[in-house]
Amino acid sequence: MKGFEERDLTPRQIVKELDKYIIGQENAKKNVAIAMRNRWRRMKVTTEIKGDIIPNNILMIGTTGVGKTEIARRIAKITKAPFTKVEASKFTEVGYVGRDVESMVRDLVEQSVNLVKTIKKEQVKEKAKESVERIILDALIPPVSPAPVAMPNKMAVSATSEVPKNDAELNEQTRERFREKIRNGELEDRKIDISIHQPNSSGIGMIGGGMMDESSMINIQEMLGNMLPKKSKKKKVTIAEARRFLLEEETSKLIDMDEVKDEAIEKAENSGIIFIDEIDKIAGNSKKGSGPDVSREGVQRDLLPIVEGSTVNTKYGIIKTDHILFIAAGAFHISKPSDLIPELQGRFPIRVELDNLTKEDFIRILKEPKNALTKQYIALFNSESVEIAFNDDALDLLAEKAFQINEDVENIGARRLHTVMSQILNDFLFDVPDVIGANAKITITVEMVEDKLTSLIKDKDLSQYIL
Repeated sequence: MKGFEERDLTPRQIVKELDKYIIGQENAKKNVAIAMRNRWRRMKVTTEIKGDIIPNNILMIGTTGVGKTEIARRIAKITKAPFTKVEASKFTEVGYVGRDVESMVRDLVEQSVNLVKTIKKEQVKEKAKESVERIILDALIPPVSPAPVAMPNKMAVSATSEVPKNDAELNEQTRERFREKIRNGELEDRKIDISIHQPNSSGIGMIGGGMMDESSMINIQEMLGNMLPKKSKKKKVTIAEARRFLLEEETSKLIDMDEVKDEAIEKAENSGIIFIDEIDKIAGNSKKGSGPDVSREGVQRDLLPIVEGSTVNTKYGIIKTDHILFIAAGAFHISKPSDLIPELQGRFPIRVELDNLTKEDFIRILKEPKNALTKQYIALFNSESVEIAFNDDALDLLAEKAFQINEDVENIGARRLHTVMSQILNDFLFDVPDVIGANAKITITVEMVEDKLTSLIKDKDLSQYIL
């Protein structure tokens, strides 16, 4: 299939890619890698059994901040798959309507369309740039139509070499000179008049007083928008701004949206990932009475047909959810997976328990991933030409303090590292560049960590008295 085969990685290669961003959780990575490779394998099946091979949906169980969402998000980026995340608890809110559960599938198709459009835009980028260059050139030096040339008589033939060039040739020479200037960026600040097309808005919310579902409303608005004449507005902008406006417009003209829609639906159906977070919040609890659990079970029953496999109407067309990979996640502190209705449990056959992070994991998280917190702060300070370095023993102490706060107050996993890092670095971030100028060097030491985190460790004892 187009798009998905771009990253036909083996399970070991997928895990290796995940290791660049996520520390530990080997079992979860392994199961996700197998699920992704199985989808690729299904696309290679040539017999009629291909349609019966359904994905093994995964249920991740673990406390907050251990990497559940990150694993799902990263796997989608690695395999270039459409991805959307939804909190199951949002469907229990006041005003909940059963059909709203389908919105997660519509969001997935929207993401898929954006992915395919990005790929298509890259393919027509050079052609679009040529069109933009021509429009800018026409605004600067309008072309002149060549005047009809009379047939020379015999007396004038000898003098033709001395006759000056006509207006059209002179105009073309001037245009060529300006084309070079545009390409070299010499005229970026020069202002020109361009026409910018504005989207039509139908402004319809209700027909005949009856409520309509989301997809029908979108389709009607799009249809009316296409029927109304396109509005264009003259605007005086610099060539640099004109290039930005026009490039988007010209690129859109070169893309076949029908082709984009077809590819996007296919991509969403065969390689889409829907991540359902906080699924434990809609699980019933056997210890409680039947009050709020009724609505929770209702949400589970609304989720069931989508996870089982159904068709959903979107503004881009009908999509089947049979081969979408669903990854559900929850902490399951109060409830347990068996509190979900049996039918929904059966649709998540792969259960993965994620490990709580240790102090050693925290140290590795600070140092090893490609997007490690230390690397993020180094990049932030570098943008102000300030160099920052972290001593190894300072990072060890920082990880130990973060782990200790998690143990004593509330375990929020690796997110606690953001708390302690900001506590240590906020004063420096505030002082750059007013007090700490360019080319300065900051080194984070054990003493600094001890000094900055003392108040944070002491204040934790008061947390139980604060309402």
